[in-house]
Amino acid sequence: MQRRHFLQAAGAVTAATLGAPRAFAQALPSGPIRLVVGFPPGGGADALARVVAQKLTVLWNQQVVVENKAGVSGTLAADYMLQQPADGSALLLSNINSHALAPAVRTNLRYHAERDFAPIVLLGVTPNLLITSAANPVKSVKEVVALCKAQPGKVSFGSAGPGTIQHFAIEKFKLQAGVDALHVPYKGSGPLLTDLIGGQIQYTFETMTAATPHVKNGRVVALAQTRAKRSQAYPGVPTMQEQGFPEFETMNWYGISGPAKLPAALARRINQDVNTVLAMADVQEKFDGFGVEDGGGSIERYSDFTRAELAKWAKVAKDAKVSIDA
Repeated sequence: MQRRHFLQAAGAVTAATLGAPRAFAQALPSGPIRLVVGFPPGGGADALARVVAQKLTVLWNQQVVVENKAGVSGTLAADYMLQQPADGSALLLSNINSHALAPAVRTNLRYHAERDFAPIVLLGVTPNLLITSAANPVKSVKEVVALCKAQPGKVSFGSAGPGTIQHFAIEKFKLQAGVDALHVPYKGSGPLLTDLIGGQIQYTFETMTAATPHVKNGRVVALAQTRAKRSQAYPGVPTMQEQGFPEFETMNWYGISGPAKLPAALARRINQDVNTVLAMADVQEKFDGFGVEDGGGSIERYSDFTRAELAKWAKVAKDAKVSIDA
């Protein structure tokens, strides 16, 4: 089901629920509400968080602020949440890095991705884009493979950090193309994109959310996208599967979670209100522009989704014998 259709259905359910007596609904905490993001400003996670925070500020008539806690591929923010009150005053922009990839490759996490968090809502999923600086003359997947074979271990690919979806995409590319390349980890997409545009690194499988503004302004060029189907936001950019990588598929995803002891009634209220935000036409337009699709729905939907992602990436890490403990 396309995201817009799903949100229309979810919005109808939400509207019906909001129109009914809400004895179960719990009041929001007093004072500002923080939406904690595990990456620095300028990246895809930060961009989505700010759209949602601004809309919730208006909807709740209460300030919702983005708090950036960047580091360790998004896990620093998840760890930080262990010390936050479970009254709704601090929410986490949970994502594939903190809640699926890191648990798959790190045994030294202080948190448990399921036990220590209350899932609230899925914001959406988005492909990665294989991008390079507009100044780079090598601008096709075939040419990138040839360059890697001609310069083994020297062609640089950046990621938002060890164990992130960009890193996993690089490793998948190396395996399927039969090449060696240089992985250059950063502390988030913001500094990664700055160096890519400046020519300090050559390529990255960046999230579509973070890459899109730079593609639109012409500073970077998209060579491929990584879901099995083309995103509506990039109908002219072929997938990796279309370019000779039949089993290549990676995607990023974002959601909102709270501390494990977040009251169930409050979690349901936040879920309903975020679904209301996601159904807004201007929010849909922004998310479509970022290539973010298939968001919204119930708490149970997000819970089932994250559980499946945990199992999937744990198997990939085990099969590839990947471990990134530090």
